[in-house]
Amino acid sequence: MNRRLRQGPRREPLRAGQHMTRKIVRAAAMALLLMAGLSGAAAAKTFRWANDGDANSMDPYARQETFLLSFDSNMYEPLVRRDRNLKVEPALATAWQQTAPEVWRFTLRRGVRFHDGTPFGADDVVFSFARVTGPGSNLSGALALVKEVRKVDDATVDIVTKGPDPILPQELTVWDIMSKAWCEKHNAARVADLTKSEENYATNHANGTGPFMLKERQPDVQTTLARNPAWWDKPEFNIDEAAFYRIADAHTRVAALLSGDLDMIYTVPPQDIDAIARTPHLRVVSGPELRTIYLGFDVDRPELLESNVKGKNPMKDIRVRQAFYQAIDENAIKTKVMRGYATPTGLMVGKGINGFDEALNQRLLPYDPAAARKLLAQAGYPEGFEIGMDCPNDRYINDEEICTAVAAMLARIGVKVRPLIQTRAKYFAKILGPDYNTSFFLLGWTPATYDAHNMLLNLLATRTGTGRGDYNSGGYSNPKLDALIDRIQSETDAAKRTAEMHQALAIAKDDIATIPLHQQVLFWATRDTVELVQQADNYFALRFVTMK
Repeated sequence: MNRRLRQGPRREPLRAGQHMTRKIVRAAAMALLLMAGLSGAAAAKTFRWANDGDANSMDPYARQETFLLSFDSNMYEPLVRRDRNLKVEPALATAWQQTAPEVWRFTLRRGVRFHDGTPFGADDVVFSFARVTGPGSNLSGALALVKEVRKVDDATVDIVTKGPDPILPQELTVWDIMSKAWCEKHNAARVADLTKSEENYATNHANGTGPFMLKERQPDVQTTLARNPAWWDKPEFNIDEAAFYRIADAHTRVAALLSGDLDMIYTVPPQDIDAIARTPHLRVVSGPELRTIYLGFDVDRPELLESNVKGKNPMKDIRVRQAFYQAIDENAIKTKVMRGYATPTGLMVGKGINGFDEALNQRLLPYDPAAARKLLAQAGYPEGFEIGMDCPNDRYINDEEICTAVAAMLARIGVKVRPLIQTRAKYFAKILGPDYNTSFFLLGWTPATYDAHNMLLNLLATRTGTGRGDYNSGGYSNPKLDALIDRIQSETDAAKRTAEMHQALAIAKDDIATIPLHQQVLFWATRDTVELVQQADNYFALRFVTMK
């Protein structure tokens, strides 16, 4: 695909039982025209797929964001990875053991080479730790509990933690290893900071050890990966190439699948699911996701950046946060916006995450706009106030529509919300560190370790600038919660650790540190000639793709 896909106007959704509307037919025609270049590439066993947003960088340390990490993990690999069932298994490390309460020893896989032919070894692991925890990296939070990585010999490293860490292997699954020689050769030893729109060689080039190599990169248009013939593992896939296209418009994306120009789309708009499922030779793949979608607010600054309230920050008052909570009807969001494909939640983690407590998973306060208005009046805002809201339009299922619904609900209690809808690249650069330029925002989080401590450490711990609280965009801080997070981090008694996680989740819930909304349902769509694995963390691994 040599031309950029245009963004079409917003269209009416498909209704169950309808045939393709004229708008879908027009979108199909546009997709056929704009994707005419696909036919030549498809001569080999090429898998063609699309998403509404791009990965933004080929550097796996550029951002701790699922799609970027998932895409780049096709080229780069960690010491420890997850299998089809999300169980931890060896990757670039073949074995590991604790040699002391704060030391884990990893035996590295021998005979592995990077895509440029240079051998993989302990120096690359030590370098990768320095790089991922250095300037520009947005992945340092994943290794916030690691103090040091030491080379024992060319095939062995020791990872030293900041106190006992009973789940270190799970924490390493998102940390891909990079080549020391390649990064230094191309002046990419430091991560280019996406929040400052920086770029370096690693932004649009790649040199991993994984099953696929970067063949072509056109940011925001097309990225093509080619099979790595020298991959160390036995392939479970049978594709020669994977051509990814960024197609932001939902109907154009669906139309390209319907017309046969794509083999898979990820994600699928809920409103189009029935039409796709009824189409011959297509199938919808669905399952629950571990990600929690939530609302956050700035409770740190003395004055909000984006509000007509001057001289103070209304979000510091728990009565205002309670008012927001009671003004938002999550059941309506589930029914009307998500079309039933969401599970409302009262916690910042959902079922399937270690530490989840079903007894706590009820909404703290009922939907009650009248009570919300009274709370605002008690807090000194009888007429409400204005506030800006940051939202992506290509990151979560119906993310823009959720923000629009929230704005309408808050308007009923006198709060005028000014949504700023942006692509994920601009959105994350605005709301994340180091500046956290947001007053009110929609965000989602999947604990990379499938453990509640990951969410607590990243989203709710007091920000330190050293990997702790890096994704705490609202600046929430509670010393009692911080102390619990520290205890959970090093607790080796499983029952005691679980009880401490329940206590921490209850504190955050009662304090209304955030407003949890729901866990979304994953929807992918493929041709019936494609076999793939949909994982609950929303990672899409090309190493599991086969085509008939």
